[in-house]
Amino acid sequence: MLIAMKPGAPQQEVDKVYAGLMQMGTEVSVIQGTQQCVFALVGDTSKIEAGTFSANQYIEKIMRVQQPYKLASRVFQPLDTVIDISGCKVGGGHKVVIAGPCSVESEEQMIQTAVLVKQYGATMMRGGAYKPRSSPYSFQGTGEEGLQMLVKAREATGLPFVTEVMSIDTFDLVEECADLIQIGTRNMQNFPLLKRAGKSSKPILLKRGMSATLEEFLMAAEYIMAGGNSQVILCERGIRTFDTYTRNTLDLSIIPAIKELSHLPIIVDPSHACGKWSMVEPLAKAAMAVGSDGLIIEVHHQPEKALCDGAQSLKPEKFGKLMTSVHRIMEAV
Repeated sequence: MLIAMKPGAPQQEVDKVYAGLMQMGTEVSVIQGTQQCVFALVGDTSKIEAGTFSANQYIEKIMRVQQPYKLASRVFQPLDTVIDISGCKVGGGHKVVIAGPCSVESEEQMIQTAVLVKQYGATMMRGGAYKPRSSPYSFQGTGEEGLQMLVKAREATGLPFVTEVMSIDTFDLVEECADLIQIGTRNMQNFPLLKRAGKSSKPILLKRGMSATLEEFLMAAEYIMAGGNSQVILCERGIRTFDTYTRNTLDLSIIPAIKELSHLPIIVDPSHACGKWSMVEPLAKAAMAVGSDGLIIEVHHQPEKALCDGAQSLKPEKFGKLMTSVHRIMEAV
C-alpha cells in the first residue's frame, strides 16, 4: 500500500501519519521527494482500511500495489533508480560498460586486461575470484588471493570492480573488497544469500536465473530490498531453452518489460548468453538498442589460454571495436 501526502503538507502532519502507520504492525518505508512525501507499507496490509486515512486533508491518495514485488515495483517508485558505484552511475540514463576476464588467474593478467579495457572505454571491470562451475573438476577460482589481485588492478587503473559471491561464508570478505557484489544465476534463489545481501551497504548485481520467470527475477530482487538494501542492479544473461547451438538464449524482451514494471536498472551479459565470442558484439548492440542500462562483457588478453570461458571472451582489440559500435547505438537511441 502507498500513501501519498499532499505537496507542501506540514511536517508535523507527515510525522503524525508516520506514527500512526508504525502502530499498525507493518514495515513502513519513507520516500521523500522535493515537494511530496510517500509512505510505502510492506507486509500484510489487507486489514488496513483505506478509509482510515482518506479523511485526512493532508493525504492526497491511497493506492494498493497489486504485484507481489512491492519495493521493486514502479508503482512504489515511479522514477528510475540511479545507483552510484564508487562514482560510476547506473540507471536513469546513465550507462555502464563492465569488462574483464571471467576469472582472475594472475596479477599480471588482471592488471593488463584492466588497463586495456579502460583504454577502450570500459567504466568498470569484472573478474571472478570465486567461480561456480558445473563440474567439480573445473577451475574453481583463486579465492581470497584473486580478490587482492582485483584490488591491485583497481589501484592501477582507478576502475571499480564487480566480483561474484557464492556463499554467506565468504560474503564479508567479498564485501570488504568489491565495489559491486554479484549474485550469479545459480544463486538467484539462494534465499539466505539474498537476505545477507539485503544487509550489505554495497550495491548488488543480481543475475537472472537460467530458468527464472520475470516475476521470480523481481521477487529475488525484492528479497534484497526487503532486507534494507535498495541498491540492486538486474542482469539478463540468457535463459535455458531447447536450442543447443548457443550456450543460452538471450531474452531481450525482458529489458522493456522490466522498464515497465520496475524502477531498477537492468544490464545485459551477452558473453554468457551466447557462449561464442563472434556473437557478443551483435547481441551487445541489440541490448543497447532495446534500452539496456549497460553491458557486462568478458575480455581476456589471451583467451586461448584462459582457464575459464575462453570461447566467449573477446580479445581487447575486439572489445574496442564493440565499444565503437555500442556508442553509435547509444547516440542513435
